[in-house]
Amino acid sequence: MNFNLLTDTAASGTGGGMMLLIFYVVVIGAAMYFMAIRPQKKEQKRVNAMLAEMAVGDSIVTTSGFYGVVIDITDEDVIVEFGSNKNCRIPMRKSAIAEVEKAAEG
Repeated sequence: MNFNLLTDTAASGTGGGMMLLIFYVVVIGAAMYFMAIRPQKKEQKRVNAMLAEMAVGDSIVTTSGFYGVVIDITDEDVIVEFGSNKNCRIPMRKSAIAEVEKAAEG
């Protein structure tokens, strides 16, 4: 019997299986990137652009669902006026803003 033939066949089968496993890992990694990481980065860019374009007088909706108007803006915070009561002004983080609607011009 020739045992060298058996060991060569088994070794080449294991190498092919390992290459197939590496291929599957790469394909699954690429799929996870395009289905999870890439859309999340795209959404974060959209939110950052929205917050950068925010100006005094814009109407906002907070992540809690409160509607208000921006009164003042600093680097990380905004002061928002809620409701028709002009004395209800609350400072809050920009990260708590979910939507911004630009103030009507003119």
